[in-house]
Amino acid sequence: MGIRIDAEVSYPVNDEVERVLGLAEAVGEPITVTFVWEGGPSEHAVLVTAATPALWEHRSPTAYPPRVAADRAEAEEKEEPESAHPAEYGAFTLYRRRVGGRTAVVRDGVVVAELLDPGEAHWLEETARNVRQGFMDPKQKAVFEEFLARQADRGE
Repeated sequence: MGIRIDAEVSYPVNDEVERVLGLAEAVGEPITVTFVWEGGPSEHAVLVTAATPALWEHRSPTAYPPRVAADRAEAEEKEEPESAHPAEYGAFTLYRRRVGGRTAVVRDGVVVAELLDPGEAHWLEETARNVRQGFMDPKQKAVFEEFLARQADRGE
């Protein structure tokens, strides 16, 4: 996976979230982030620009396998449902989706990035890469077939 960054988030004083999100937009690569919430457990996520999950999912032949057993165990551990209120960090607002565990990162009313589970991000990126490497556009395929036709037989 792309770049690994550990960010300590201390809302509202620290603008670390804003800097990490700005970096994700600038490099255009997945960034692994560890959020250390005050008074709570740390949370690992992969931060990608908004178009990246759409591109990965477009190229992936199947959907990410659900974590049914893990989700049930987590649901049983939680006593009350997670707050649906957005969290604001400087110019960015984080909207955690209740289904799927993704978090949309919004600036000025536009989704600019997504926070994904590291396992899901890795699976999507690998699956999309495998499909992309097996695809050739028509012009590239014609040139490749011509190249192969010009090759001598191995027996000669």
